[in-house]
Amino acid sequence: MDNTASNRAEAKKLKMERRVRTSRILRNIAENGKMERIYIRDLLDVLGDRAIGALMLIFAFPNCIPTPPGTSAILGAPLVFLAAQLTFGMKPWLPGFIANRSIKHSDFVAIIEKGNPWLAWAERLLRMRLLFLTEPPFEYFVGFLCLILAIVLLLPVPLGNMLPAMAISIMAFGIIGRDGVWIIGGLVAFVIAMAVAGGVVFGMVKAAIFFVHRFVLG
Repeated sequence: MDNTASNRAEAKKLKMERRVRTSRILRNIAENGKMERIYIRDLLDVLGDRAIGALMLIFAFPNCIPTPPGTSAILGAPLVFLAAQLTFGMKPWLPGFIANRSIKHSDFVAIIEKGNPWLAWAERLLRMRLLFLTEPPFEYFVGFLCLILAIVLLLPVPLGNMLPAMAISIMAFGIIGRDGVWIIGGLVAFVIAMAVAGGVVFGMVKAAIFFVHRFVLG
């Protein structure tokens, strides 16, 4: 059995655990030594109906901390697709060039070891409340806001990826746990992120205009 077929077999086994918390599912995948590489399509399959929220969290959360240049561009592209699908009420789907991406099992384990404690902590705070904020049509509005944030995340704005990623992560938690309180927190984070990003862009534009007038036009 090739590696791809083996991964699919393991993914089917993990489907039985969809009612388990997302942190537990990710931990189980990390502890599964039979999967040499972790494919995004396998995560999509295992996470099932919670895939959009969980995958948005997986791609957004690493950007909440300082990362090497270019990381936000790599992780931001899938976020654009997922947020757009959430906006239009579509089932989670990613194009092949993204779904077929994979990382070494050891690298996935390292990511889970760093991020899973925070995910588990947040999950303990989740409650099913203010459900109208986590269901259509408001869910579509949340997806639209996440789409805007994902696009901002792709822009080469200095320190402009952390706050958008944090806002997406908070709203993703709300989607996963059907918790409207987290959605409200995400809306507040959205306003802050856009204000900061807008201020940075405005400052960069002013600096560019000053440079042109001072050193180019004389």
